[in-house]
This record gives sequence, structure tokens and C-alpha cells, in this order.
Amino acid sequence: MAALNEVIHQSLRLKIMAALHAHTASEALEFIALRKMTGATDGNLGSHLMTLEQAGYIETVKAFVDKKPQTRISLTREGRRAFREHVAYLKEIVELAEGR
Repeated sequence: MAALNEVIHQSLRLKIMAALHAHTASEALEFIALRKMTGATDGNLGSHLMTLEQAGYIETVKAFVDKKPQTRISLTREGRRAFREHVAYLKEIVELAEGR
């Protein structure tokens, strides 16, 4: 059985990882778009992004666009692998519960 990933398993971090995983490896999401997708507040989202970044699962790039700050977030290769493994873990749990 695959192992539980405590970093990803928290509900908001799981939403973040799922939203980022839905995009191609070269695509990044803007902080505001990710906030809307997850329903998180700025502070809460920022805190969870920091945890994911410290784990090596995401990368953030800060820039100025038209003199406005912009933060873009993307999954790292390690983040994609960790998310796939966590999804496999969740699928195994469901299959066990269904008696497969």
C-alpha cells in the first residue's frame, strides 16, 4: 500500500496540489486564481504555499507586471510525483473500503 503524505493530505493543500496538477508542467497559476479555486484567504493560502514550498513540491515566482506584483505558482517535478503517489494512496483506501 502507498503511504499517506502528511504534507499533501491536509484539505487545503490537497486542493492546491490538485489545482496545480491539472495544469501542464510548464504552466503556472497566479496566486489570485489559485485563491479563487480553493476559496482560501490570502493569509491562509500563503501559509499553506510556504509549507508546500518548504517540502519542495511547488515553486513560486514573483514578478511585476504593469507595475503590479504578481505571484505565480507551479508544481515541481517532485511535487507532481508526490501528488500522484498520494492519489494512488487514496485510491487504494477506496478500493479496500469497497472490498476490491
